[in-house]
Amino acid sequence: MVMENEERSELRALIDRISRLNAAEDWGGGLNPTQRAAIAYLSRANRYSRMPSQVADYLSATRGTVSQTLKALARKGLVEERKSQSDRRSVSYAVTAPGLEALQVSTAIDAAVAGLEEKAAAGLAAALKDLLKTALKEREGRSFGICKTCRHHRAGVKGASCALLQVDLAPEETEEVCYEHEAVA
Repeated sequence: MVMENEERSELRALIDRISRLNAAEDWGGGLNPTQRAAIAYLSRANRYSRMPSQVADYLSATRGTVSQTLKALARKGLVEERKSQSDRRSVSYAVTAPGLEALQVSTAIDAAVAGLEEKAAAGLAAALKDLLKTALKEREGRSFGICKTCRHHRAGVKGASCALLQVDLAPEETEEVCYEHEAVA
């Protein structure tokens, strides 16, 4: 069943309004919404997905904006820059304890989500995942999925590994967001 134009307009307006409410609540604690989003992403990203270009892709922001955002967060002590051991020109970022603490802000959106009935929350999550998947496909964007849901993830008796990167994974890494994620077909 195809949605009518009026229904699509209403749905788009609701998504836009929720996005704006969420962004408005992300101001505070010395952070702007982009800074908070960068910390949130980095706190969930695996060790292979924390370079500035990857943060930019996830946030759908320019590399210049993200570079300045990460430098500002580093000056505030909320993230730390890490140079690659194999390529000294390459850097990645990790969230510090104060950075994780900055994320511990409860918002009206958090309260509204927590108040949803389990069945409604599951239905909303499924619909939003489908919406995001479709939008990313339209924009030719990356999925940035959870490692254990990737077609390259291998679970074995001795632990998990990534067949694409050819590395062993710690148990907690299988729950982290990966830049290289490819959905299982």
